[in-house]
Amino acid sequence: MWRAIVETALLFLTPFVAYALFHSLQLRWPFVRELWHGKIVSLLTIAGLLVAIVGVVALGLTGLNQGAYVPAHVENGKLKPGRFE
Repeated sequence: MWRAIVETALLFLTPFVAYALFHSLQLRWPFVRELWHGKIVSLLTIAGLLVAIVGVVALGLTGLNQGAYVPAHVENGKLKPGRFE
């Protein structure tokens, strides 16, 4: 459960990090109040939501997390690794 929340949060924060990195590469301090006015924050929020939605849909369509997880267990005295079925 935590993995899904963390992945979505990281996808949402991607535009904010890219914006700060852009200003850092231009040799400006990215954490100045004038660079983070209402319009920019609104656009970054919308972009973050779009990136998060597209990322979650892409992960759902690729099927990387499909199936039930069977945890590692001991079978006939041997350790069997965890896997998705």
